[in-house]
Amino acid sequence: MSRQAPANPSSALLDSPSVQDDSTQRIVQAITAAIVERRLMPGTKLAEQPIADIFKVSRTLVRQALHQLSRDRLVTLEPARGAFVAQPSVAEAQQVFAVRAMLESAMVRQLCTELSDSQLRHMQQRLEAHLQAEATAVARTDVPGRTRLLADFHVLLARMLGNEVLAQLLDDLLRRSALISLMYQSAHSAEQSHGEHRQLVEALVRRDAEAAEQLMTAHLGQVERNLRLHPRVPDLASVLLPQVAPAKASPSRRKTQG
Repeated sequence: MSRQAPANPSSALLDSPSVQDDSTQRIVQAITAAIVERRLMPGTKLAEQPIADIFKVSRTLVRQALHQLSRDRLVTLEPARGAFVAQPSVAEAQQVFAVRAMLESAMVRQLCTELSDSQLRHMQQRLEAHLQAEATAVARTDVPGRTRLLADFHVLLARMLGNEVLAQLLDDLLRRSALISLMYQSAHSAEQSHGEHRQLVEALVRRDAEAAEQLMTAHLGQVERNLRLHPRVPDLASVLLPQVAPAKASPSRRKTQG
């Protein structure tokens, strides 16, 4: 007896494991990009049904995506409350930057000492193209674009070594750094980061391992310092007493200014 074909072939296709995996990854990638590009803030509730409606998938696939993001520490799953964009603690933020400093300072030293001349020329071409893209995004105040590019610079360096494990590890750390920046970021200038990236490339091209290592350590230290990890304790009097308005300048004094 011949086996009957499914009544709805397209439905059977949608239920296939490969399609389900693709849908799950699409959700994971979309939420990750929204976090890295600062479109999803820490603490945002990620309700399953609205996400399922957006991607036209079942809540089961959304749940799978959220569990994967939870393993990546980008999402927190709370019993009886649901899923939320993670909110890294100050201690976690400090640990992430400490690990990055150890890895990336060693990485740039290795780039200076181990690449051949032809590999160094290829690296310079790729990094110059990347720096130009950074500069364009900074100039047009493309916040999502510049955020992504400033982070990708570090992963690109790891890939120049041909070390995909290091690249993946840095990619994970940079996603967590994006969340940290969302929570603790001050008025850190994207122009400053871009300028420090350019200095790093110049040191790498010179094969100046000492300078490259120092620049990377200083760069990550500056990024961390520009985060409000240690909020200033306000002066009690300034909080409790009425603020005194500054005295107005006399007409004669105003006339002499400017």
